[in-house]
Formats: sequence, structure tokens, C-alpha cells
Amino acid sequence: MAHIPYPDLEKISPEAREMLGRLPAPANIFNMMAHAETCLKPVMKLGGTLLGKLQLDPRLREICLLQAVKVANGEYEWMQHVPIALDLGATEAQIAALERSDDRAACFSPLEQAALVFTRELVANGKASEPALHALRAHMPEREIVELILMAGFYTMLARLTETLGVENDPPMGSALVKGIEARVKAKK
Repeated sequence: MAHIPYPDLEKISPEAREMLGRLPAPANIFNMMAHAETCLKPVMKLGGTLLGKLQLDPRLREICLLQAVKVANGEYEWMQHVPIALDLGATEAQIAALERSDDRAACFSPLEQAALVFTRELVANGKASEPALHALRAHMPEREIVELILMAGFYTMLARLTETLGVENDPPMGSALVKGIEARVKAKK
């Protein structure tokens, strides 16, 4: 049970209701976030950007996202994003390795290992070490490194929200959410 009550969604602004209406299904995380009505739209737009407009490879994004929320103890985001990672080509062996905090497992490529170590350090220590950054730069351009940092920070923030407030897990929206974002991005091009 949530540690604070969810807001009355009938009393939130039309703009906030419209944003919640874009979701493929109601989601406790965004319903709880509606307490901060003026933050809801910008947070959801940033989340959409991170899921649909990055140069960072989507599968790599998802395994690093899972790494970030695992380190941050974000059960809600973990449950939501495992199916997305699998849909994007992550393997069961990779999910199991992330679950046991083995970011150097043989099932990960050298690029993935570098990105996962970088992400772990970033979340656990507030910054990644110079050796981790150097290792990642051998595989990834600067733009994608910055995108990775922004994505990890965003999902860590969401984990802090869900875990601190005891937001109940929802059934995974999985690829329905990502496909909806991708369709909106395509429609705007």
C-alpha cells in the first residue's frame, strides 16, 4: 500500500488528465506523480524522449536502465522494463546476470560491460570513475555517453519516487508504452 494517498484524478488539471490519458493503461507511478501536477507533463515528455528519441541503442539503453534501477533498488521500474528489454533483444541470461549484479558476465559484449560498469558506478557513487569513463569512450561517442547519464539519472529518480512512497507495482506496460511513444515521434516528423 502506498505511503501517501494517490491524488483524486478528477481534481487534477485538464493538462495532467490529458497526459495520463496518453498511457496505454493507468499507471500508479504517474498517478502518484500527479500530486506534482506541474511536473507531470515535463517528466512524461522527458521519459518519452529517453525512450524514443535517443541515439543510444534501445537494447543497450534498456539493459543499462535495468542496471540503474537494480542499483537504486527500483522494483517498480525493474518490473516495467524487463519485458521491454526482452522485446528489444536482451536475453534471459542477461536479465539473470543483472539480477545478480554481474555486469561483467560473459553474456555481455565488451561495449555492454563497459556501459554497465559505468552505469553501476554512476548510480552507486554519484559519478562514474575516470577508468570507467575511459573504457566506455573506447566504444561509445560522447553524445551517447551523455544520453546514458541522463537516462540513468531519470530512472533513478523514478525509483526514488516509487520506493520512497511505496507505489504499488502495476502489470508491465511493456512494449505498448514504447510503441506508443515511437508512433507519436514518427507522427511529428
